[in-house]
Amino acid sequence: MLEVHQIPVLVDNYIYLVHEPVSGVTAVVDPAVSDIVLRELEQKHWQLDYIFNTHHHADHVGGNLSLKKASGCKIIGAKSDHARIPGIDVGLSEGEKFKLGNESANIFEVDGHTLGHIAFWFESAQILFCGDTLFAMGCGRLFEGSPAQMWEALQKLRQLPSNTTVYCTHEYTEANGRFALSVEPGNTKLQTRMRRVQALRQQNKPTIPFQIREELTTNPFLRADQANLKLALGMETHTGLEVFTELRHRKNNF
Repeated sequence: MLEVHQIPVLVDNYIYLVHEPVSGVTAVVDPAVSDIVLRELEQKHWQLDYIFNTHHHADHVGGNLSLKKASGCKIIGAKSDHARIPGIDVGLSEGEKFKLGNESANIFEVDGHTLGHIAFWFESAQILFCGDTLFAMGCGRLFEGSPAQMWEALQKLRQLPSNTTVYCTHEYTEANGRFALSVEPGNTKLQTRMRRVQALRQQNKPTIPFQIREELTTNPFLRADQANLKLALGMETHTGLEVFTELRHRKNNF
């Protein structure tokens, strides 16, 4: 099984070290900065072999070149966004796999937050690294892609096994939960989850990772085609895409 080490950086970013213990191979996911990654690697006596970039934003690729220079690692990112991933060595597309030691990541194209956004799903470990596509009780803002692209991306991710553990890259959970409650104030599972989230944040503890099963009952963006969510919005006759688009508009202005 994979070992995942979470590193909080900047204001609300997370970087992840992913270690496959049998082979000793290690990757870092979306390194916003390099110095703390190098310190953590040294403390764990891990050699960095790969950088996995989900998308091109600076707070996800800022450490790429320094880490590559220090370790000689290979940089992995979206083939379709090759020009915007600093130092990229291997470009991947939907349906391809990438080996990390004895484990293998399935690649999903999940455009919406940006174009050329990918996610890494380790099927045997049931672990997903999704960048800024899916958040706990939320989804990424649409900077480059369309609502239709993001809705398609979220439908891909919600079809993963419900016990999939999700490692997203920002601590946005409490704010996302407040918005979700504004949409569905009577959702008891959402109320319970928010109490747990608030208790964690009061102790400055992370709310990430989380599991897909939690999102299927508490994340409005994943549930835009469900009758109870449509009813809560007064959009019973609208399509899932129309409901998603309205949700994203409301969240942008929340």
